[in-house]
Amino acid sequence: MKNKFKFFTLLTAIALTSLVFTSCSKAPQAEIDAANAAVEAARTAGADVYLPENFVALQDSLNAVLANVEATNSKFIKNFSTAKEGLAGVTQMANDLVQQTATRKEEVKVEIQTAITDVKALVEEDKQLITKAPRGKEGATALNAIRTELAAVETAIAEVEAAQGQGDDMATLDKAKAAKEKATAIKTELEDVIAKYNAAR
Repeated sequence: MKNKFKFFTLLTAIALTSLVFTSCSKAPQAEIDAANAAVEAARTAGADVYLPENFVALQDSLNAVLANVEATNSKFIKNFSTAKEGLAGVTQMANDLVQQTATRKEEVKVEIQTAITDVKALVEEDKQLITKAPRGKEGATALNAIRTELAAVETAIAEVEAAQGQGDDMATLDKAKAAKEKATAIKTELEDVIAKYNAAR
């Protein structure tokens, strides 16, 4: 009787072990597909453009988990439980990133509008400074060049206004920032020239 009990216990243990190995022996394809789909959804949402560093981190996480799946798959005894947890984490990270991207898009819209307002104000300041700048032969030539640069800034900011919400707002924001930098540089240049001229007088 004892021997029969031991034999039955052994068979049960073997069966349970076999069940555990069998349940963990197949690559978690459904989880892999879900993670890939979530990452692609984040890309479609624009995460690679609006939050590039976060998107690279997401891709790196997915690649690391897939490498773990590949390594586990090459083993005789396969246990994909860690890989499944990793894939679930990647899927959640991707879903979170979609939401973060939506938030970032709204922030960029506000930043563009703020930049437009700032540039327009700077252009008006620059125009006022031009009227106070010294003329003279060299001064007139320099002022003409500044007027040309200022006209280019006005054109750029008009293009920014027209481009709002029409496509890649990150590129539009970059253009707005560049226009602001140029308008600020013109203001600094004019203020320096006027200060030197007044000091010389």
